[in-house]
Amino acid sequence: MSSLFSSLVLLSLVGCNPSPVSNRTGSEQSQGSQPQPSPQSQTPTIVKISGSSSTVLLLEILAEAYQAKVNTVKIEFVTSNQSGSSIAALTNNLVEIAGSSHPLKPEENNGQLQYREIAKDPLMVATHPSVTGVQNLSKAQLQGIYSGTIQNWKELGGPDAAIIVLDRPEDESAKKLLRKHYLGETPTTPKAILLKKEGELIQSLRETPYAIGAFSHAYAQVKQLPVNALRLDNAEPSPENWKQGTYPMARQMGIVWNKQPSPTTAAFVEFIFSPEADNILQAKGFIPTR
Repeated sequence: MSSLFSSLVLLSLVGCNPSPVSNRTGSEQSQGSQPQPSPQSQTPTIVKISGSSSTVLLLEILAEAYQAKVNTVKIEFVTSNQSGSSIAALTNNLVEIAGSSHPLKPEENNGQLQYREIAKDPLMVATHPSVTGVQNLSKAQLQGIYSGTIQNWKELGGPDAAIIVLDRPEDESAKKLLRKHYLGETPTTPKAILLKKEGELIQSLRETPYAIGAFSHAYAQVKQLPVNALRLDNAEPSPENWKQGTYPMARQMGIVWNKQPSPTTAAFVEFIFSPEADNILQAKGFIPTR
């Protein structure tokens, strides 16, 4: 009897203690019941853009506004110097959208692309703040500066300091506009400092006393650059003066994309050409095409 009683007590004690295996199983079941984040909410769809140096600011502004509305899309930028290289990246399926300051050229179009203008951006000529006493330049004076026949700011009523010309390549939209409206066929001085990217020119202008260069008016407004924006033939570089025809220089900003884009890309393109986007760009100093 005592042997039987001892066995019953032992069985009772074992039954009162859950096994380690039972504990692990319960823990795993408890963890499994926790809600897991949806993979889609963790990984947004990526749209890649290659923007030329003149169009990248406009596209960054629109991308930021769109991503604030649609958190399932992430827009990434691929650096590019020129519109042609941006379009080439699109043709080779490296990006979904290319920023361009000119319509598609026949040699750039593989038959699958389309271009549309978004807005215009006045091109302004500006100097480093050290150039005091010079607020307006005539066409002849601007030609003299770029050609090197005018080499000192004191010839124009400014300080006694050598003029430093910051220039862009001849095939860039900024230089083309300068030639079309002011410089004509006047050769550029060999002393000019040639800068491939507009961002490099802007940075150099900010850091180089007595320098002069041409770049985006909207960029200067958005970034509140401490530079001296010049009047040309007494006309200020503003959207209003361009609309009235008193200021001639404005670059066109547009995009190129595939005729059969992905749904994500198509939705972003639709936003780019929406009235909401027009209002955003107008507030930043651009001139919406619509």
